[in-house]
Amino acid sequence: MNQKCILIIDDDPDLRLTLRLPLEADGYSVSEASNVIGGRAVVKKVKPDLIILDVMMDTTTAGFQFALDLHSSDPRSEFKEFSKTPIIMLTAIHSTTPLRFAPDEDYLPVQTFLEKPVEPDVLLKKVHEFLVE
Repeated sequence: MNQKCILIIDDDPDLRLTLRLPLEADGYSVSEASNVIGGRAVVKKVKPDLIILDVMMDTTTAGFQFALDLHSSDPRSEFKEFSKTPIIMLTAIHSTTPLRFAPDEDYLPVQTFLEKPVEPDVLLKKVHEFLVE
């Protein structure tokens, strides 16, 4: 079996650890970045099979912009090889504001949203859903 690689991009080191542990226990290889700039470099280096992405990091919309850049349909995009890489977006924004977001192919190209804190079994279920062997 080819070990799948998951990239976690989140500015909270404790959250990255709580996500990493169940993923590694389930057999995934996990890489991390603490911000979008680091995430851009790690994506190119490790070529992840799935990305778990925070919404608010360097800016309140950093995660949204990263998802748009990664899933750009522009054939000149530096990330064109990752345009189909699944993104699970993690956020506390739904519990802290009245704003609501949902995946949208053009404006918010992610596969799903999960609310922080996410239970390990919920996380693994979603990861399995997008990384069907």
